[in-house]
Amino acid sequence: MNIKETFAVINKMQADGIISRFALGGAVAANFYLEPVDTQDVDIFVVLTPAPGQLLASLSLVHNYLEQRGFPLNREGLPVIAGWPVQLLPADANPLTKEALEQSVEHNVGGVPIRVFTAEHLAAIAFAVGRPKDKRRLDQFREEKALDESRFSQILQRHRLYDRWLASEGH
Repeated sequence: MNIKETFAVINKMQADGIISRFALGGAVAANFYLEPVDTQDVDIFVVLTPAPGQLLASLSLVHNYLEQRGFPLNREGLPVIAGWPVQLLPADANPLTKEALEQSVEHNVGGVPIRVFTAEHLAAIAFAVGRPKDKRRLDQFREEKALDESRFSQILQRHRLYDRWLASEGH
């Protein structure tokens, strides 16, 4: 599995106009800020570009593009790029992920640039989703002091999560 090649293909999709903007989220993104954790896929938050003459964007354009380049879909319907299943998620699904994309920062993986959600946005998304693995990731961000607590609090306040945060055991 070659994450550098995976990122290069995603960058090429953007250059070719298949997606307009994107940023890395999820566990792979968290690895930029935390001790590495094992994960099964790569979460890429995207803004899709509608096909010419279409009002709505579709993942079928992305899937066709990737399949033509030798990256088939797996049993779960995810494209597999350089050995990594890639989950393409809409960045505009909610205001928090939209903001995370807008404020993502550029990192470099072996000479390949990749935009990555900030640690604070990853932590806020983990808190909002609230699955056990997300709670563990949020705890890890706090234990490893990988967050700017002030910035994290501001994000929670903007997205109406702060009161829930104060009421939770996690603060």
